[in-house]
Amino acid sequence: MPNEKKSTYKGQTDARRKASAKYLKESVEDVRIRVPKGQKTVIKEHAEQQGESMNAFVIRAITQTMQQDSIQSNQ
Repeated sequence: MPNEKKSTYKGQTDARRKASAKYLKESVEDVRIRVPKGQKTVIKEHAEQQGESMNAFVIRAITQTMQQDSIQSNQ
């Protein structure tokens, strides 16, 4: 049997946490939305059916709606 490569992962290190925090601070912003009870599950299931995370789906929905609104306002 060939040598199996064993994982050396020992959990998150302080350096990894700092790097993640720096990336998040420099690269993304948080937007919080509230939906009626039960709607979160509906959104999550729909996103999964589309092969997306809920976050990716919401970003796509917002982007497409903004583009559509822009087209409509220019007509």
